[in-house]
Amino acid sequence: MNGRTVRDLRRANRTAVLQRLWFDGPLSRFELGPATGLSSGSVSNVVADLVTDGLVEEAGSVDSDGGRPRTLLRVAPHSGHMIGVDVGETRVRVELFDLTLTELARAERPLTGHGYDVEVVVGHIRDGIAQVLADAAIEPERLLGVGIGVPGIVAHNPDDGAVVHGQTIGWDAVPLEALLRTGSPLPGGVRYFIDNGAKTLGQAEMWFGGGRGARSAVVVLFGSGVGACLVTPEVEHGRAVEWGHLTVRVRGRRCRCGALGCLEAYAGAESLLERWREEGGRPPEGADEETALTALLAAAHPADGTAGDPVALAVLEETAEYLGAGLSDLINLFQPERILIGGWAGLQLGARFLPAVRRHATAYALRYPAGKVTVDLGRLGPDAVTVGAGILPLADFFARGGRRPEPPPEGPAPAWRAALDERAPR
Repeated sequence: MNGRTVRDLRRANRTAVLQRLWFDGPLSRFELGPATGLSSGSVSNVVADLVTDGLVEEAGSVDSDGGRPRTLLRVAPHSGHMIGVDVGETRVRVELFDLTLTELARAERPLTGHGYDVEVVVGHIRDGIAQVLADAAIEPERLLGVGIGVPGIVAHNPDDGAVVHGQTIGWDAVPLEALLRTGSPLPGGVRYFIDNGAKTLGQAEMWFGGGRGARSAVVVLFGSGVGACLVTPEVEHGRAVEWGHLTVRVRGRRCRCGALGCLEAYAGAESLLERWREEGGRPPEGADEETALTALLAAAHPADGTAGDPVALAVLEETAEYLGAGLSDLINLFQPERILIGGWAGLQLGARFLPAVRRHATAYALRYPAGKVTVDLGRLGPDAVTVGAGILPLADFFARGGRRPEPPPEGPAPAWRAALDERAPR
């Protein structure tokens, strides 16, 4: 039995049925057998358990060939809830979802003027969680967890949980999970799932968007900076890669991480707009990056069809070349089937920008892997990071066979709480 217990087998069977109903339902018991590889008896037993637990419900019936109509089954939408959080470049977005990832409520808090001040971000996340729960009248105990997408590298340790190393935003080993637990509006048994925002974007695109069905893909987050999520058969849940900090020019422009010549210093929206200003471009006074990028696009491609501003066009073309060259590195290293470009800047530049990016990616990459990859825009829009963050607790719930984690046992205060208490004002 290769070490697997009966309990492991039951959990795996529940996971298989839940996931198949979630992705492809409604389905009948008859269809679930071949879809999951389980016997009809196992399907009946698992479905009975899931119905008893309130996770699966009937969804009508269909005629069968010469027999009684077959009852269709689906995942019960309101049997569980998740929260997804996007710690973005201009705002913190918080969304509450039901078990089928239908949005029930949302809250947004601007970051303009505060940057990434840790206390401000933590406060926005807490307030947003409380607001969406109140707006949808959902008890916190019903949450399966809170997923959070953040900039930077996320490490985990037993004392602090998720710790964020966000060099580009000034976060040096920020114990984000520990800070959120302190004064949290959530019960102790509700877990936080914190990961890189590019990874949560990739998770969403692979589950719902342009990556569905691909065995290997790279999903690119193109915003103020650039990041990427790599998905392969060996890394099926995706791995964030700090693609924006590959060196593309020795002794080049200084990146916001402090190094010289990073891809992000040439291909990120922040650097794109900075280069436009250096060349004489005039974004609206006091505009945020999204508004300024809209102005740049309007200058390059006027709505009245007249010739665009040559400076704006040149800056966009240079950015497309750097982005394409950066994609060629991903193509040569990982040979993915698909590359998807998302993030607010990628979506805003959109289809008009894509042909130039494709052309440069092909020119810089090796012919064989370049001939096998497609480069397209992501399909999920500006909420993709938040949706992907919501998937984090959902995927954990499925992996447990649809059972909630046990609340942590009472015990001595963890090290992170003692450290915070020590620093608290007297």
